[in-house]
Amino acid sequence: MASNCPLCQSTNHYKYYASTSSHYLRCGECDLVFVPNQFHLSISEEKSRYDSHNNSPTDQKYRQFLKKTFDPLVAFIGKGSSGLDFGCGPGPTLSVMLEECGHEVDLYDKFYYPNSYIFNKKYDFITATEVIEHLDEPGKELTKLYGMLKDCGVLAVMTSMISGDTNFSSWYYKDDPTHICFYSRRTMDYLADKWQANVKFYGGDVALFFK
Repeated sequence: MASNCPLCQSTNHYKYYASTSSHYLRCGECDLVFVPNQFHLSISEEKSRYDSHNNSPTDQKYRQFLKKTFDPLVAFIGKGSSGLDFGCGPGPTLSVMLEECGHEVDLYDKFYYPNSYIFNKKYDFITATEVIEHLDEPGKELTKLYGMLKDCGVLAVMTSMISGDTNFSSWYYKDDPTHICFYSRRTMDYLADKWQANVKFYGGDVALFFK
């Protein structure tokens, strides 16, 4: 089993749930639920899963889904802001919605848009929608993203969060084998405290961190 939480590196974790195909541990420090490395897909298996996605800017249902992040984000960013859509996938859509509002948006995805130049830039906003549940090293990767914000910048994340009402054994979100990290509001509060950021929640799956 994993010896350290991939978010906070604590060894204070316990077995949370086990299925026939995977195990899940829960961190006693940051509350992250995570899948140990030995149950992760290979890189090729992971990409094969993403290749099957059919998300597109022309899909109105997908646009409506992304509005859960889009609406609160655009309320806080100024006109002509520069941003990054991190983990945009093969059919970038949120970036298109933001560009339609006059913002400039760079793209990054480790499989489809491996634009390494973005890591040398600073942004007014960064979005990571349905991404952070896939991260192997969320502590390292999310802190890097937060550090890429300009002063007063916003990091917007969207992922289905665990709450007291979540029945993990029947929760559909865990059944995607590419989902290896599961966050709660307590986890997001841990990150906000670590970064000395302000965090606001919107529903059960969107959090905005303000630098």
